Amino acid sequence: MLSLPSFAKINWSLQILGKRPDGYHEIKTQLQTISLHDDLHFQIDEGGGLSLTCDDPDIPTDDQNLVIWAAAALRSRFEVKAGARVRLEKRIPTQAGLGGGSSNAAVALLALTRLWDLHPSGSELLEIGTALGADVPFFLVGGRVIATGIGATLAPLAESLEDIVHLIVITPNASVSTAKAYSLLGSPALTTSNIDPILSSSHSGAKNNDSKPWPLQDSLKNDFESVIFDIEPEIRRTKETLVQAGAVGALLAGSGSSVFGIFTNRDDQQRALKEIKPEPGWRIFPCVTVSRNEYHRAVGSPDIPFLRSFNS
Repeated sequence: MLSLPSFAKINWSLQILGKRPDGYHEIKTQLQTISLHDDLHFQIDEGGGLSLTCDDPDIPTDDQNLVIWAAAALRSRFEVKAGARVRLEKRIPTQAGLGGGSSNAAVALLALTRLWDLHPSGSELLEIGTALGADVPFFLVGGRVIATGIGATLAPLAESLEDIVHLIVITPNASVSTAKAYSLLGSPALTTSNIDPILSSSHSGAKNNDSKPWPLQDSLKNDFESVIFDIEPEIRRTKETLVQAGAVGALLAGSGSSVFGIFTNRDDQQRALKEIKPEPGWRIFPCVTVSRNEYHRAVGSPDIPFLRSFNS
């Protein structure tokens, strides 16, 4: 039996640079793991079966779930005869821009690599992860990372113990699918190698803060806000609620629907929790950022040399 946490993520910034010839979108985003997490429990099935159970009845447990995809891909790649039984305790809201499904898939790869005593190279693990989804490679690394291309090309950023940031994440009732969010942007195709932002919403005076421990208020930028706030006013109200409660900055997480607020310390965070008056159905999560060192300790990934190299 092996149990591991599966952390959520936020985007400190997200620029949509245009549509690629392959149909995907070129992006530049700064990703960050946070302490909100699911829990995954793994056990070998000597009979060779792959099964998943979940405490949330709305989560599919068949081959629609990325955990099963990850297990099947890993087993096929390395011709593993054994199977696995997986139990998922779900806390990260789905379709909320927090990367829960991708995180689950990445943790499944890390756990089953250990459980089945496999020794994949870094490129093999990244290749499997990228085939599962653009965010999966990030969850093999964790911490604070710049992601480019379709989101799977990673450049880890320097961190220190002082970088911890106190957050409140709110997930409202409203939701927008990632596919719809991209279609609403209406970004033109990429016809050159120029990676300057194409969308006018990116030219808002936001500073390039890649070298900072965490973005300041005026550097937070998410191109999806310009379209998602218009079609889902409840998501806009979520951001306004966080700012009114004292957040020094707030931003849509990924393509939404969650919004996170940044607080200067734990006292301010706890004070805001008491002041926020949620609308019916809102889910509110106080949390903190999780560094790459902390992430690797939590998921046990220092056992894999490739991940140690990212950490250093």
